[in-house]
Amino acid sequence: MEESQAKASKKGGQLNASSEEIRCTECGCTTVVEDLARGEKVCSNCGLVLSDHRIDSGAEWRAFSAEEADARSRVGAPMRYTVHDKGLSTVIDWRDRDNSGRKLSASQRSQIYRLRKWQIRSRVHSSIDRNLAQAMSELERLSSQLGIPNPIREIAALLYRKAIQKQLVRGRSIEAMVAATLYAACRIREKPRPLDEVADATRIDKKKLGQCYRLLLRHIKVKIPLSNPVDYISRFSTELDLSSQVQLRTIEILKRSRDLGLTIGRDPLGLAAAAIYVASIMLDDRKTQREIAQVARVTEVTVRNRYKEMVDKLGIDTLSMATSSYDKD
Repeated sequence: MEESQAKASKKGGQLNASSEEIRCTECGCTTVVEDLARGEKVCSNCGLVLSDHRIDSGAEWRAFSAEEADARSRVGAPMRYTVHDKGLSTVIDWRDRDNSGRKLSASQRSQIYRLRKWQIRSRVHSSIDRNLAQAMSELERLSSQLGIPNPIREIAALLYRKAIQKQLVRGRSIEAMVAATLYAACRIREKPRPLDEVADATRIDKKKLGQCYRLLLRHIKVKIPLSNPVDYISRFSTELDLSSQVQLRTIEILKRSRDLGLTIGRDPLGLAAAAIYVASIMLDDRKTQREIAQVARVTEVTVRNRYKEMVDKLGIDTLSMATSSYDKD
């Protein structure tokens, strides 16, 4: 072993057996720069060429932009949990043409037809695969209707697969379990959606949807953060066409309310709606309680009660602010 290392050092590079790193024979530096265009390894300190004629195992084509590199990539689509087979199975094309574009003969078409039929059957040959195929199509429909981004869809699909492994789907509606996993995924990524909104996009009752969600929490080990009313502010403000100043003031009001303990035991939707109402009055960008309640999917009574609590505990005099704004006009 020592003789082989001595021979390697004479050739211009010494391989350290303990750390598997190349050391320069002239200065002893371990920082080596690889020149992929020349196929050389050069010491960054003294410039000694340690090895040359390196074999490039990369692609033989060149790409001058990221789009061109992606277009010439030889890999297929990435593995996705939102596809029932994770996108790893093959698909026989429906066009009856060969690789050169020529039409197939009658005997070849009949053979390809049989192969295509058995290929489709093999993809969903078990009951779990059939369940996943139906569930993933429902997840795609529900996510598109609610405007859920792809990362949250992947988390929902992963939660549904865990539910199948725990046999939680047996005897329950696939649509209800998909909606529950999507609601849980939104909570995990801190992009929550109201339970009423998810229930309205499906044919499932809100009570049944809540039961499926609690079932997931009991049997699947997943940490779901507590619902924070701040997470709803950006979305509600966009739907109400409020300015960024109102959003910042709303977040400030909610933080002060949390410090005083006003958020304990309160519905986050009602707190977010009341904070938006207070901030809109303070900055003279008024929205009615009915408009805010419809967007937040709460009642006007809830908005009014939370509004009174915030004003009393935080010492906000909205009446004087409103009259001062009218005086300026």
